[in-house]
Amino acid sequence: MNMAAYVAIIGTKDNPVYELEMAGGNDKQGKSLGAHLNQFIVHASLDIVEQVQWTSNAFYVRSIDQFHELYVSAYITPSNMKFMLLHHAQSSDGIKTFFQEIHELYIKTIMNPFYQPNEPIKSQAFDLKVRSLARKLL
Repeated sequence: MNMAAYVAIIGTKDNPVYELEMAGGNDKQGKSLGAHLNQFIVHASLDIVEQVQWTSNAFYVRSIDQFHELYVSAYITPSNMKFMLLHHAQSSDGIKTFFQEIHELYIKTIMNPFYQPNEPIKSQAFDLKVRSLARKLL
């Protein structure tokens, strides 16, 4: 993977259900951006996502926000789960496919009778699949 990215699945109560910081990128000064800054940027974009949600029928929302050279893209499910990606500029087709694949993984996860909706996803299999998709598509 040649870029840094931060993936978050935000629950219906604006709670983080899943978070993944993918290494590989630094800011211009060569310092790692850090998880807290990434979380702040993504969560600050939630208001914009909710505004767009009511004006568009599309699941995938391209680059809804920007912080310096980082962009925030979102994918909103019919059940109001928000998949957020903080990334550098890149192919929107790859990002859209990434979100669709993550959505499919999420659906498989919530079909598990032992998983409680809106609770954090702690499955190592889910995490490994998300990492694999990120290497492949981002």
